[in-house]
Amino acid sequence: MAEPKRDYYDILGVSKTADASELKKAYRRLARQYHPDLHSGGKKAEMEAKFKELNEAFEVLGDEANRKKYDQYGMNWRDAEAYERARREAGAQQTGGRWYSPQGEGAEDFSHVFEEMFGGRSQGGGPSFRGFAMPGADLEATIPLTLREAYAGTKRTLNLPDSSGNLHSVDVRIPAGVRDGERLRVKGKGAPGRGGGPKGDLFLSIHLAPHPVFHCKGEDIVVHLPLWPWEAVLGADVQVPTLSGPVKMKIPPGSQAQQQLRLRGKGLPRRTGGHGDQLVSLEIRVPSTVTDNERHLFEQLSKGTHPDPRAQVLREAGHE
Repeated sequence: MAEPKRDYYDILGVSKTADASELKKAYRRLARQYHPDLHSGGKKAEMEAKFKELNEAFEVLGDEANRKKYDQYGMNWRDAEAYERARREAGAQQTGGRWYSPQGEGAEDFSHVFEEMFGGRSQGGGPSFRGFAMPGADLEATIPLTLREAYAGTKRTLNLPDSSGNLHSVDVRIPAGVRDGERLRVKGKGAPGRGGGPKGDLFLSIHLAPHPVFHCKGEDIVVHLPLWPWEAVLGADVQVPTLSGPVKMKIPPGSQAQQQLRLRGKGLPRRTGGHGDQLVSLEIRVPSTVTDNERHLFEQLSKGTHPDPRAQVLREAGHE
């Protein structure tokens, strides 16, 4: 028997009165802690499970409309949406200015019909539509992905409710190159129709989890690369991480802090073919400790004649 899902507020470690800022802060802290790319071995699988659970919780509570449904219906919040949609589409037919259910009961009895439709008391798990064909309800699902999954594409098996509250498994393929916030439509994978009606559609909302190294900028990927001062001054051949594996890159002599170098074709896949680029932003790091010999070399360097690096800033501030 499957274990019941944990409460989303408990997963994020916040109270039910937490505002949007508190939710986001808790999510970012835990996303860094659980990110699978920061773990290896047996710990990685455990972190992947926690990471997916965390993303699911944030996707629901981080959306104001979904959070209201969750606060009202709990873990059945997705079912409630399908129920409400089915009730609107087929719960009643208007005849002679009054609303009647498909069974012919008066408007005052509609709540009873709704309970039969979704409370599981009718025969066969649903109401008798007496020849009325109704398309299945569209279903919504949030798909949390790591950036590597978005880069390569992946598959998911989802357990989704139909209009009778029963769960059914759906296999979906997520194409390579999806973007954060993108909404995908999978035709015919929604709830089953009634009375011979077609299935509804499934809409997938993509959520990309933050990555500690790679950052999306449209179809491009940005990476901040640390360099030692002498590497920036003299130039160097260094290893640079990319989503497809590390590559060698030549750092030109005289490189500056925050200068951006470009690795063409190392960004996210484009739907039209090809890839975006990876932008490598240089960060010059100063050693926190130095040997006596290194200190002597820096002292010798400081005695040379150099232009004042602050001259332009002082001029622009009006301090000439």
